[in-house]
Amino acid sequence: MRIELTLRGDYAVRAALAIALLDDGRPVSARRIAERMDIPARFLAHVLTDLVRAGIVVGTPGRSGGYRLAAAPSEIDLLRVVDAVEERGDPPRCVLRGGPCRLDGTCAVHDVFFAATAAMRHELASASLADLAAEGLAVTGRRPGIGTSDPA
Repeated sequence: MRIELTLRGDYAVRAALAIALLDDGRPVSARRIAERMDIPARFLAHVLTDLVRAGIVVGTPGRSGGYRLAAAPSEIDLLRVVDAVEERGDPPRCVLRGGPCRLDGTCAVHDVFFAATAAMRHELASASLADLAAEGLAVTGRRPGIGTSDPA
């Protein structure tokens, strides 16, 4: 069984985390974000546009421009980052067939899977970019955001 982010959601979390980690008072270039988090530049541009549109990131154009967080890392939770780039699931998607779920209240599978989805959303909402940055910095010998989890 898999409950996972889309690739776009993964890139959004990594990009926002890179901006939090690389913040030195100046905007962080897209190139630096891409290099730090191993994100293809062509995808990163789309993700950063979504993060700017959602008010999570502020873009500064120009040669010395780049991106910075619109708020402190402790004020930006992962759910907000993920929701900025992924479909929110309104109406919820059917776990058996894909597409909108029209069997709420009549499908035995519905309640269990939607409770699992709600639990995942709760966990994402309870973790901030500051939490991830602190955890990532504690991992020795690795770049935060790259290979810092154990996919069991």
